[in-house]
Order: sequence, then C-alpha cells, then structure tokens
Amino acid sequence: MATIEECRGALDKLSDSMRRSEGDVREAAALDRSVSCHITDLDVTFAGRMTGGRIEVHETVQGPPREKARIRLAMTGDDLVALVDGELHFARAWGSGRVRLEAGLTDLFRLRKLL
Repeated sequence: MATIEECRGALDKLSDSMRRSEGDVREAAALDRSVSCHITDLDVTFAGRMTGGRIEVHETVQGPPREKARIRLAMTGDDLVALVDGELHFARAWGSGRVRLEAGLTDLFRLRKLL
C-alpha cells in the first residue's frame, strides 16, 4: 500500500508533468479550479488548487474533503501512483470505477485532454 508521502510525491510528479506539457494538454492544464484528491485506502484528502498549469496542494486532511472542490478525484494510493507512473490507464480505471473523477461538464471536456 502506498504511503501518504508516496501519494504526495505522485501528485507533485503529476503537477510537474502538467507544467511541462504543450499544445492542447497545456491549455487543459491551465484551468484555475479548486481540486481535491481523496486517497480512499488511507482516508486522506489532498486539497488545493489547479492553477498556472500545476496542482498546488494547500492542505492534507484526514478523511473525505471538507469542502466540495470543483474538480474531485478519489482512488487508492496504489492507483494514484500507478496512474502517474503510466502503469494504469486512466480511462480504463475510470470506466471500471477504480478512479472517480467528478467535475462540471465543461471541465470534464477540458480535462479529458490531460488524460
């Protein structure tokens, strides 16, 4: 099972990758939205903001998100690490329910370019 530190590292790695992206992916990463990522097996939530082409984590809280972010992710720590490392395909994981992504319809259409 992935640790909190490994999950935080995976989010930092994802953020760095988003910042280096180009074209349509860079445009999708340029959203300015609140974001949360609930790690279900650790019952920990990373909350922050997607801004400037990065994910900035502002707090780590025990349990589910305290406030409803505009972009919400939920998955196990192992799945987060596997997604960021390219070992788990997002669309398949989302389709099978291993990963939950909730956002407004417009944001979902823009975010699909990242995935």
